Amino acid sequence: MNRAASSSGGRPSGSPRTRARKLGDRIAEIVAEMLERRIKDPRLGFVTVTEARVTGDLREATVYYTVYGSPEEVAGTAAALASATGLIRSEVGRQTGIKHTPSITFVEDKVPDNARAIEDLVAKARQADAEVAAVRADAVHAGDTDPYRQPAGRVDEDDFEGNDLLDDQFDDDLDDNDDAPAGPLGNYPGPALGGGRSARR
Repeated sequence: MNRAASSSGGRPSGSPRTRARKLGDRIAEIVAEMLERRIKDPRLGFVTVTEARVTGDLREATVYYTVYGSPEEVAGTAAALASATGLIRSEVGRQTGIKHTPSITFVEDKVPDNARAIEDLVAKARQADAEVAAVRADAVHAGDTDPYRQPAGRVDEDDFEGNDLLDDQFDDDLDDNDDAPAGPLGNYPGPALGGGRSARR
């Protein structure tokens, strides 16, 4: 007797949930074997049985499957499974030995398709991120490369360091102002550099 069945009454042993799970696993094995070796319907495509679920009273079984192929092949496979349901149910009853063989319904499993759709979306998002990163890497800043650069025409005191010619001229101007006549507040330079020379003329 199959391990999924007890020694009395041909019912799977254990709790109702355990019995349903064990019977579902066994039905999935039987259906997969029949689809591979015994069902010769030309409409049957490349089918994979993913799971079989049985109700708690063990009277209804739902077999989930996936089909690799075009929409036409998917539709043909569904028709072939519907046509072979009676034969498959009889084989399930024979191999399990249970008193009441559950009815069998085939349902296309959409979970793998949903998973592939999510993977495609993630791949597209990663590609978009990579393209944005590449654009940023090649971008040129619209502003000045040195935002702290001094405006044109501004003179920094560091520009005069090391300029001997300007230093000598500045010293001569100071000497000329020393020769200017003293006023009531003493000697003072002219209004601008070189003003002393203009006063002497």
